[in-house]
Parts: sequence; structure tokens; C-alpha cells
Amino acid sequence: MATYVLIPGAGGQSWYWHRLGPELRARGHDVVAVDLPAGDDSAGLAEYADTVVQAIGDRTDLVLVAQSMGGFTAPLVCERVHVDLLVLLNAMVPLPGETGGAWWENTGQAKAMADQAAREGRNPPREFDAEEFFFHDVPEDVKAEALSQDEPPQSSRPFAEPWPLSRWPETPTVFLQGRDDRFFPLEFQRRVVRERLGIAVDDMPGGHLVALSRPEELAERLETCRIRSR
Repeated sequence: MATYVLIPGAGGQSWYWHRLGPELRARGHDVVAVDLPAGDDSAGLAEYADTVVQAIGDRTDLVLVAQSMGGFTAPLVCERVHVDLLVLLNAMVPLPGETGGAWWENTGQAKAMADQAAREGRNPPREFDAEEFFFHDVPEDVKAEALSQDEPPQSSRPFAEPWPLSRWPETPTVFLQGRDDRFFPLEFQRRVVRERLGIAVDDMPGGHLVALSRPEELAERLETCRIRSR
């Protein structure tokens, strides 16, 4: 039995993982879905890592799964506890000293997103639209539940802090990307991950919120990643 530790992206809600958790438990694993202090302006990356480490407690056989912005937090956790496998899921990959705010321009995310929309014949809205970028492949009932909730706050503090590590941790790392992600397009991620981590990207069907849109398929892919890493 493994322990899957699930780190959400911006907004910090463990609810994001509520469809994936049962799939992993049904396969015999322990699941820790973490709520991050995203709405607390006094909490930075160190506090996010503290929260994950505290949630882990004395558990072992850890598979750490980090969604989107969680890519800034997960490596800090790997420096503090033994993690058997780190899975970056549609994630941001920081460089030493880079802030989350600078990441967008440094990587060329906006152009990559616009270019992908043009290739697909879409006209993306001028302002951010969660339904356009995040929920386009999420089942209607799940999308309705998500959009009926108050929008989770996300403090700007973690985005303003330089990423504190001098190098990526030695933890075995795989990168799993939804090939239908409109926010972080697949080819964009292939380039960024190759340049920054020197590893290939594994892709699967699904958009940016693949844990909501395809939880069963994601559980199978995570299990494949875990077994291959042994």
C-alpha cells in the first residue's frame, strides 16, 4: 500500500481531489488530500510546505502528486521528508530564485495559450474565463458544483516569493500532462519541462483539471507511474 499525498493548485482546496481520492482508495491506498492556507496573506511557500509535511505525519511509502501551482510547493516537501515518487500534474516548474509571478512571462505561457487557441480555432476571451480554460471537459454536474462554491481566495504572497531551492530535489520525478489542457498546452509543457528538468512529459486525455474530468483514468496513470518507479 502506498500513501498518495495530493497537493492542489491555486486556491488550495482539497475538494479538487474529491473524485480521485475514492479511486485510489479502491485500489488499496491511503490518500491525504491537503488543504493549503491559500487565503492567508501571512502564509508563503514555507508555510505551504509546513502544511503538507504536517498532513503527512509519520506516513511512509509516499507518492506526492502536485497540481499546477503545487509544483512550487512539492519540491520543498521532498527536501524535508522521504518521498518515493513525485508526480507533477499539469504543473508549474520553477527555477531557483524564480517567483511564481515571473514564471508566466519567463516561460511564455500567455503566447503558448493564445497559439494553442488559434490552432484549435477558438477565440479565447480577453479576460480570464474559468469555464473556457478549466472546465471545458469537466462533467456538467461536477462543473456546476464547483462553480456554485465561493471562489477560493489565493493570496499573492507565494507568487511574490523567490523559489528557495538551489536545485531540483533528487526525488524520482515524473511529469504527467493533460493533452487537452488549454491553460498549459501540452507542447508548451514539453518544452518547459525539457529545459528545466531534462525529462520527458507523459501525456493523457484531459484538460487542466484532469482530477475532476477523468479521475478513473488519472488513478490508473498514477498507479502506472508508481509501479514503473519501483
